[in-house]
This record gives sequence, C-alpha cells and structure tokens, in this order.
Amino acid sequence: MPKCSLFRLRATVRRCQMMSKGKNKIKENSNALKNYIYMLKFIGKHTPYMLFGYLFFDVLANLPWTLSNVVLLKYIIDVATEGTGYERILYVLIIFVLFVVVTNLCVTTFYEFSLPKQREKLYFSIYKTIYKKAAKMDYEAYDNPEYYNDLVLAMTSMNERAYGVLTNTQDIITNIVGVLTIGAVIISIDPVCLVFIFLCVVIMTPIGRLIAKVNVDRTEAMTPLDRKNLYFSRVFYLQDYAKELRLSGAGKMVEKRYNQNILDRITTISPYLRRQWQLYFCQESLPMTLLIYLGITLFMGYKAIVTKEVGMGDFAATFNGAASISNSVFAITSWFAISFRENGLYVEKFKRFMNAKEKIINGTDKTVYEKPVTIKFENVSFKYPGTEKYILKNIDLEISPYKKIALVGYNGAGKTTLTNLLLRLYDVTDGRITIDGKDIRDWDIKTYHENFAAVFQDFSLFGATLGENVSMNDAPEDEKVRVALGKATFNKELPDGTDSILLREFDDNGVSLSGGEAQKIAIARTFYKDCPFAILDEPSANLDPVAEYSLNHSMAKAADDKTVIFISHRLSTTVMADEIYMLENGEIIEKGSHEELMALDGKYAYMFRLQAEKYSNHQNKG
Repeated sequence: MPKCSLFRLRATVRRCQMMSKGKNKIKENSNALKNYIYMLKFIGKHTPYMLFGYLFFDVLANLPWTLSNVVLLKYIIDVATEGTGYERILYVLIIFVLFVVVTNLCVTTFYEFSLPKQREKLYFSIYKTIYKKAAKMDYEAYDNPEYYNDLVLAMTSMNERAYGVLTNTQDIITNIVGVLTIGAVIISIDPVCLVFIFLCVVIMTPIGRLIAKVNVDRTEAMTPLDRKNLYFSRVFYLQDYAKELRLSGAGKMVEKRYNQNILDRITTISPYLRRQWQLYFCQESLPMTLLIYLGITLFMGYKAIVTKEVGMGDFAATFNGAASISNSVFAITSWFAISFRENGLYVEKFKRFMNAKEKIINGTDKTVYEKPVTIKFENVSFKYPGTEKYILKNIDLEISPYKKIALVGYNGAGKTTLTNLLLRLYDVTDGRITIDGKDIRDWDIKTYHENFAAVFQDFSLFGATLGENVSMNDAPEDEKVRVALGKATFNKELPDGTDSILLREFDDNGVSLSGGEAQKIAIARTFYKDCPFAILDEPSANLDPVAEYSLNHSMAKAADDKTVIFISHRLSTTVMADEIYMLENGEIIEKGSHEELMALDGKYAYMFRLQAEKYSNHQNKG
C-alpha cells in the first residue's frame, strides 16, 4: 500500500475515533442532564419549597455582592471623582445597606430555620421511597449483584447526591445570573473587554477539564485503598473482632497492615497532587494574571488616564467584573466536568433501582385460612435465575393438615430452597405448588404470607420492645406475647417485662441477649401469629442439646393447631416428626417416620447413628 494511502487511512481512523469519543461524550452529557432533571423533579415533588427556595435565596444572597463589586463601586468612584456631593454617596449607601440587611434577614431565615427542616423532609422522602421499592421487589433480586449494589448505593449515597444535584444547580444558576448581570455592565462600558474575558475563559476551561480528569483518576486510584481503610476501621471498632484483637497477636498484625496502607495512600496520591499543583498554577497564573490583571488593567487604564474615554469608576468596575466573570465561567465549566457527570452517574443508578421490575406476578386470591389445609408439591423443579443447575428436581410431596414435617440432608441439599418456594420468595421453574388445591401463584402475595409464620436460621431482632419483637408490630397484645414466649420456653425476667427495649442502638439500657434467648424470641413469633402454617429453619441451632430437647417437646405440644415444617441438622429433633424427608442433590431420596427410616437403614439411619455416637462419646468423655 502506498505511504500516502496509509497516512490517509490512519487519519481517517483517528477522525472516526475522535468522532466516536465526541458522540459518547454528548451521550454522557445528555444522560447526565436527564438524570439531573429526574432528581430535580423528585425534589420538587417531595419538597417544592426547598427546591425553589434554595435556588431563589442563593441568587438573592449573592446579588448584593455582585452589585457592590461592580455597580456600586463604579457609582461611588464616579461621584467621588466628579466631586458633586458626599450626600449622594451617603443616600445610595444607606439604601444599599438596608437592601443588604433585608436580604440577609430573608436568606438567614431560610438557610438557618427552613432549610434544615426541608432537608430532613427530603432525606425522609428518599429513604421512604427506597424502603417501599425494596419491600416490593422480589427476594431473588438480592441474588442479583447489580440490583444489590444499586440498593446499597441508594441507601448510602442518595441523600448526599440529591442534595449535591440541588446545590450544583443552584451554583450554576447563581453564576449564570452573575455573568449576565456583570456582562451587561461591562458591555455598556466597553465591549472590547469581553475579548479579554473570552480569551481567559478559553484558556481556563481546558485546564479545568484536565484538573477534573486528574481528580477522577485520583479518586479511582484511591478507591481500593479507601476500601482497605474502611475495613481496618471496622476491625478496630466492631465488637466481632474485639476478642481476637485482645487475646491474640492480631492487633499488631492489623496495625502493621494499616500503617502500610497509609504509606501506600501517600505514595499513590503524590503524583496526582503534583499534577494538580502544576495545573492550578497554570490556570491561575497565565490567563488571570496576563489577560485580566495585566491586559484589562493596561487597556482600561490607558483609556481612563491617557485618552480620557472612560472614567475611573468604569476602570475599577471593568477590572472587578472581568475577574468575577472569569471565575464564574470557570466554576461552571469545572462543575460541568466534575460534579455534573459524577452526580448524574449516581442518579442513573438510583433510577435503575427504582425502575427495576418485579418478576413474581401478584395474584388476586385473598384467602386466609383459619385452619391447616393440604399442601402439595407437584413435580417441582427449581434453578436460580441466570443459572443452569437445578437446585431441586422433580419434587413430589403432600403435607396433610396438622402434620409435623422434617426436612433433613447435608448442606446444599435444597432444604431451605424448598421452604423458600413454599413461602413464594421464589417462583418454581417447573411444576407447581398448591394449597387446598389452588396454585399459590394465584394468591395476592401479601395475603398469602398471612397464612405463614416463619423463623429462619439467620433471624433478626430489632431495636424495639420485647413485645414488638414478638408481635412484629407496634401494638402488641401483652397477654398474647406472654403466652407466645411461654410456649417458646423463654423464661428470662427482663427489667420492664414485655416493654423492655432489646439491643442498644436506640437505648443505652437496652437488653443484650444470648444467641439461644434471641432464638426463643424468634420462635415465639410463630406462636403469636394466628396462622395455620409454621416454617422453622434450624429453630434450635443456638441451643445446647438439653435446651433443644425441652424446646422441641414444648413446641410439639404448643403447635398442635398448626402444620409445622422444620429443617434441622440435629436429627434428635426429627424423632418427634410425623414425616421426615431426606434430600440429597435436590431430590427426595428417603421419606417416612423416624422408625420407618431407621428400619430402612439408609442414609438417614447412617446420619442419625453418626450423631448419636458423637453425643455418646462426648458424654463418656465428660
């Protein structure tokens, strides 16, 4: 290929690349603008007074200083130069001071009295919106890293980012008003001054974008080191690590790594700081010094002193105004380069979270049963969204009313997944689940869940009263709470009875409980709730064998009016079950009563004897 053709080809490729980059930037800016408008509409919907008040009062707050630096200064110097009367200056100053006082009164009232309350209202609206959306989303959404990251980002950053959108918008409007106001004054004095200002802005803007890029690059480079810093902070203040730090040499090890991380931070940030210093120096020294401080001073000074075409007031006003406009335009371009895209990106993730669609379709059936009815799994198979491996395969089982059913098997056998399908936290991939002959997908989800009480292995207690933790609402029936706690064998006497606050997040006198005590409170929830079905996933995992045996017998008697499905790795619990289902690799491999499965001498019998031997050996050693 001839050299000239090769050069033309390369030039064409470069042009295409530049055009592609240009289109991408335009698209990014367009998306960011849409995101800003989206968030401003959100703020306007929930706190309209904050939106319009913030924008109006900031312009009002800056107006006196804009006028004083240019218009008032020009007037005072012109009058003083003419020597036409001190009274004129005095009258104007009195009017200006009154204007400033009234303005400050209005602005201070808004910023110090109204704005803090409006900001809290905005934050409340954001959190409430996020809570409602998260509560509506399918449980399977938490398995999606993108959704979960968007949720975490929304919960941790949207307050700051929403407020950032508002303050950025306010800044650009204030600067634009300032540029237009001062620009009009400068044009009336000498339009040629705008040439100096334009050249200054042309030079400052690309330097500002380079500074913005260095800021972004620095943030990206520091992100993994910031993440390490957060980890070290958690290690030093969380109770989870307190014992190991005190009883082992881990403290010195962590401190050494923390010190190294600080050194790494300094090493990483140094070249970016050096580059920023160079750019800031060029930005401040070249355009501002040469074009504004020197160029306009010489140009307007010549016209004021030599040719007498303008007065000294015009000279001072133009000098101040030119510097102010240059700084304002630079602020706008810097904001556009840094905050505009950054905040827009966060709002984009918030929008994506809010626009996420639920996959589990809500039905219309609102039946709530007073007594247990038959549950059936009909050839049910299931695989998690986005995967090909089936977790459950061809499950067929029928649970008669009032039966106590145990699901057993090794970790990963599919036991918890089976109960999650029954609770309709996920929908089956194949087959169907019915209650009283009706497909559970026909139910209104909220109503459907009223038929179940569930306790999971990873249950949670809340920073609320004991009664509220049992009833799971803010109006517990005291006697009903006591009965439920009794059935769960929770006998601990608390200072304020069922009104005692649990945990210490909201009350320094909150009660701390052991793992077993907390688990009994969680189990009590199943007895408090009037429903026909109870699901217990490892209900006694935090209890010792004696306490477990006592609780299981109490639960068996107390749950006579319910169908109970429980998962347990301790097979001593399953002895009292009416039916036991042994799962392996997502399939039911054995089923029957304890006696039947022991007689079968299969995998259940092997597991049971293995655990019994373990307890026997432990007792003999004791």
